[in-house]
Amino acid sequence: MSEAPDRLPMEWIAGSLKRERARAGLSLSELAKRAGIAKSTLSQLEAGSGNPSVETLWSLGVALGVPFSALVEPPVSAVQVIRAGRGPTVASERADFAATLLSACPPGTRRDIYHLRMEPGVPRESEPHIPGTVEHLVVCGGQVKAGPRGETVELNPGDYLTYRGDVPHSYEALVPGTTFVLVMQHI
Repeated sequence: MSEAPDRLPMEWIAGSLKRERARAGLSLSELAKRAGIAKSTLSQLEAGSGNPSVETLWSLGVALGVPFSALVEPPVSAVQVIRAGRGPTVASERADFAATLLSACPPGTRRDIYHLRMEPGVPRESEPHIPGTVEHLVVCGGQVKAGPRGETVELNPGDYLTYRGDVPHSYEALVPGTTFVLVMQHI
């Protein structure tokens, strides 16, 4: 016989319901009506009491126009720290280049942030990304030559470069220990 799974903390659900109802601009009565549940049930859920079923939460999600997961996922801390060298890192096969994802593109936004480490040698040639992509690069340390093919520029610590990422482009470390932050904006 298997054990019953732990219940989700009601404060998560209560907070999510309040947040999403406020975002949608709905009164307690209007949301309850749209979801087909009693106003008293919704009031209890927003107060952190009650025991909502999957069906109840699903109906509320549909009425709010959000996925079920938006009502049951744990709250995200307002402060996130990724210690140097500890984030999810992927290395290049063709160059001494490693990209550490600092922030993926969450729903409603269209950008990713990477911390890149590169050593002199073979340049990292990048094929075009999805149409409308713009890259923003800030050098942290070392020296890098980067940009679209035929338009690369040399950059030093503190320098900023932006260019279309939907065309072939490259990065090349000019000194050992080169690091930079790359923001990929998807328009």
